[in-house]
Amino acid sequence: MLPELTPEDLHRRLQRGETLQLIDVRQPEEFEYCHIAGSLLIPLGDLPRRAEEIDPEVPAVLICHHGVRSMQALAYLQHRHELTNLLNLRGGIHAWSTQVDASVAIY
Repeated sequence: MLPELTPEDLHRRLQRGETLQLIDVRQPEEFEYCHIAGSLLIPLGDLPRRAEEIDPEVPAVLICHHGVRSMQALAYLQHRHELTNLLNLRGGIHAWSTQVDASVAIY
């Protein structure tokens, strides 16, 4: 089982001011349409060459549309780059939009 957190958990952690990296693995056009403020876009296909942009000392939350690509990214980063401080946003940006922030567009 890959480590996950719910949109509500992420929201609480952000409200507490926790230092987190928000890594969005969707495509640029999806990111332009909507994203969580403060997210860094690293499309899934770019991870092999951009993984070093993820700080291994800071918890990273991986985000995609529904949580599938971000789970793939998490598994890849754990296996190939030995990153351990990773969490998948359960339900992705869609769940964030419906459960936390309705101002984030749904597609």
